[in-house]
Amino acid sequence: MSDFQPPYPPNDSKDVQDNKVMAILAYIIFFIPLLAARNSPFAMYHANQGLTLFLVAVAANLVFSIIPFLGLLLPLVSLAIFAFMIIGIINASKGERKPLPLMGNIQLIK
Repeated sequence: MSDFQPPYPPNDSKDVQDNKVMAILAYIIFFIPLLAARNSPFAMYHANQGLTLFLVAVAANLVFSIIPFLGLLLPLVSLAIFAFMIIGIINASKGERKPLPLMGNIQLIK
């Protein structure tokens, strides 16, 4: 038997319906759900995804801005980050907890 415990409890349909807007906002301004929906596991899951995406975007912009020959890839990386944001918003609007590609399994907020 595995001792793995998922970091968030299973979706509660009332929680999902009540906090869908907060979950969507998590991908635009990640800290809003941290302030307004702290007790919602659904909003916290998407706030974690939004925070992770934000940190990846900041790190990518720093790295690709500092190293000149990688700077040519910055528009592609920015486009990929924007696509991940759209994927997250779609998942939140559907009431789903799907991790983002490549970075979705990173947990920063418990």
